[in-house]
Amino acid sequence: MTSTTQDASKDYDLFVIGAGSGGVRAARMAAGMGARVAIAEDRYMGGTCVNVGCVPKKLYVYASEFSKSFEDARGFGWDSEIPDFDWSTLRDNKKTEISRLNAIYERLLEGVDATVLQGRARIVDAHTVAVGEQQFSAEKILIATGGWPYVPEFPGSEHAITSNEIFDLEHFPKRLVVVGGGYIAVEFAGIFNGLGSQVTQLYRGPLFLRGFDQDIRHHAAQEFAASGIDLRFNINVERITKDSEGLKLSLNDGSTLEADCVLYATGRKAHLQDLGLENVNIELNDNEQIVVDEHFRSTEPSIFALGDVTGGMELTPVALAEGMSFARRQFGQLDQQVDYDFIPTAVFSQPNIGTVGFSEEEARQRFGKLRLYKANFRPMKHTLSGRQEKTFMKLIVDDQSDRVVGVHMLGPDAGEIIQGIAIALRAGATKALFDTTIGIHPTAAEEFVTMREEWRGD
Repeated sequence: MTSTTQDASKDYDLFVIGAGSGGVRAARMAAGMGARVAIAEDRYMGGTCVNVGCVPKKLYVYASEFSKSFEDARGFGWDSEIPDFDWSTLRDNKKTEISRLNAIYERLLEGVDATVLQGRARIVDAHTVAVGEQQFSAEKILIATGGWPYVPEFPGSEHAITSNEIFDLEHFPKRLVVVGGGYIAVEFAGIFNGLGSQVTQLYRGPLFLRGFDQDIRHHAAQEFAASGIDLRFNINVERITKDSEGLKLSLNDGSTLEADCVLYATGRKAHLQDLGLENVNIELNDNEQIVVDEHFRSTEPSIFALGDVTGGMELTPVALAEGMSFARRQFGQLDQQVDYDFIPTAVFSQPNIGTVGFSEEEARQRFGKLRLYKANFRPMKHTLSGRQEKTFMKLIVDDQSDRVVGVHMLGPDAGEIIQGIAIALRAGATKALFDTTIGIHPTAAEEFVTMREEWRGD
């Protein structure tokens, strides 16, 4: 068990670089256990999630769903018209909310007597960090600087923006091109489609959302295209030029596109620039992420790292769990490991995607013989709204143990539904247990406990 003996010759027991989800949680927990803690941040309190990630994204998803809701209401007797959308109102109200959250994060740290330093921190040696002209010594250093959007270099790439800038555009883009096939790309394509943009999404591969279950990927492509997004696969941008009319994209199939804005959501890299890593013995992997052991210790014994900089699951709740685990082990004498099995996740696309456990492809490699259960139906609400959107659900069962090892959903409130199901999967629920659970009627969620007919067995 890790000793909590404090070295009085050091300014701090723990110096955290980065005040995002993982860094703040580690700092708060460690300080609450009696450690002397400092935390440095050079941009904004709360990191990506609070400022240019989960929180503003979800607010913009809510905004974008109203346009469909106005149309849906007519089938229920409301003589509704779609009103004009004012981008500046959404943008500025979002800024007010984020400022409120920034202040809360700072108060949380001050409440446990952690020292908050504004500025870019650089590692001087294994026990020293500089912030501006000041230097601080620490028994342990924790790197939690997160990820940063990556845009490949090509002619005109300087005209593209990333998810960092998309929330605060001065003018609403009537024509938006989204380049990328991950969850960030599909979420922003859905957001701006709902807000009224003419959206084209380009992806260099044959089908987006790589890593998700194949059925989810196919059904998502059908639903997104039906919602009005122009999906184009197996295609890439060769050049972007700018003129008085806007931006012109030259594609590798010889075609061109015109746009007011081009969003590149082509991946993120560990945010390690100008951090002073060259001054210490820290090993990076092939993706330029920090290599750590199961206790988040780098190859420099006094320096630790967690969250997106280590190349694990890039999810806020994972960084929070890692921050808690780190603090408890290093300062609370509690050896609590993070369990990475059956971590649920959601894509706030339209419709939503929720998933927990293994995809069919992964499950077959892991367990061998499977049983599959699927459902594809029109939500009850849309029998009157007239919307043609479909919900898709899938259960993956290990045939030998009868354990449900994967649950996937595309449809309204998928994230909310899958959160509860994740508890069942972590508890080892079998298909028989699903079958004997009584559903709540009428809901979409009850379909998960009424899928009796096997779609296909191996």
